[in-house]
Formats: sequence, C-alpha cells, structure tokens
Amino acid sequence: MFPIEYSAEALRTLRRMPANINCLIRRKIEGLAADPFAVNVNVRPLRGRSGYRLRVGDWRVIYEIGADPRVMRVMEIGPRGSVYK
Repeated sequence: MFPIEYSAEALRTLRRMPANINCLIRRKIEGLAADPFAVNVNVRPLRGRSGYRLRVGDWRVIYEIGADPRVMRVMEIGPRGSVYK
C-alpha cells in the first residue's frame, strides 16, 4: 500500500463536503492506494499535465504517484468540470 499525502486544498475540499461523500471519496482513494497500478476503469491519465484522475460519481480526484519515495499525492478534489481548470 502506498502512503497517501493530501494537499492543503484537497483537505479543505474534503472538510467542506457532506460526510457521506467525504467517506466515499476517502474509501476510493484508500482502495486505489492499495494497488495503484491495477486495471481500474475509473482512472485515466491526464492530458496536458502529469497525473491521473479518479472518477467518484460527479467528483474527480486528481493525484500523482511519486517514484521516490513511492507516495500517492492527492492534489485536487472537486466537482466534474471545474477540477480541471
């Protein structure tokens, strides 16, 4: 399992969202951190910048996998559409 680091912006977004959505997103991130290279239909590489996006309903999680140290960094969490800007 990869350790997970959240950016300040991602943590702020998680604190402001409803508890049920917060719990769902955290579970999906933790499941992905267990095996980030498994085939997952909800994960796609980003175009135009480094990183990946995880789709959780109408929410998107933008993250990167660090090579050294092997860490999953959650950069942004937001609603579909506005998170890519």
